[in-house]
Amino acid sequence: MTFEITPIGTLHCDGWFRFEAPRQGVFAENRGFIELNDARYAEAAADLNGFDRIWVVFVFHLNQTWNTKVTPPVAPPGRKIGVLATRSPHRPNRIGMSCVELEKAEGSRIYIRNFDLLDKTPVIDIKPYIPAADAFPDARTGWLEEAAANRHTVTFTPEAETYCRELLASGGPDLLNFCRVQLSYAPLDVTRKKLTQISGNHWQILIRSFRADFTIDPDNHTILVIGFSRA
Repeated sequence: MTFEITPIGTLHCDGWFRFEAPRQGVFAENRGFIELNDARYAEAAADLNGFDRIWVVFVFHLNQTWNTKVTPPVAPPGRKIGVLATRSPHRPNRIGMSCVELEKAEGSRIYIRNFDLLDKTPVIDIKPYIPAADAFPDARTGWLEEAAANRHTVTFTPEAETYCRELLASGGPDLLNFCRVQLSYAPLDVTRKKLTQISGNHWQILIRSFRADFTIDPDNHTILVIGFSRA
């Protein structure tokens, strides 16, 4: 059997490139809106207001291929994980889902924040998030429980955080999110990140047209981002 799916709308936001996508929406600080494709869909969304969160079902439009095994950023060292046991965008049918914060539904636009989608993402369905039906905080998380032992805590100096927030407010990239995504797991993996060792535990990572300086404490699994500069 095959199925034909027609998008009901398109997401518009400031994130364009794969590396700008947050690992999950809960780690993001962004805003955007879904433009619905016709008046019937706008009528169908009329009663979304009043919900804090919605599920957005979408297509990973930048991906064309998939593999049975993948290496997510959070995978334990040396592990490849079956793709259906991950949230990798490289999937057999390229379908994703994300629980996002709803600001408001207004006509043909649904305004959302804190999501892990990119600009021009085709949206194929929207559903309300219902805590009693959708939340299972005590559920086991398989291989992610092993991965948690390898997670680094990423913090920022006040100066670095202020710089990032001012840059984001002026329309620049979300450097806070980028550093958290890239440095929380395997921060010194030079095969997957553009890294330069400055001295000892002082490193730089390339971010689009920026460089982030950070120090790492391998014993305590902590990283401090100390500043940014133009690449």
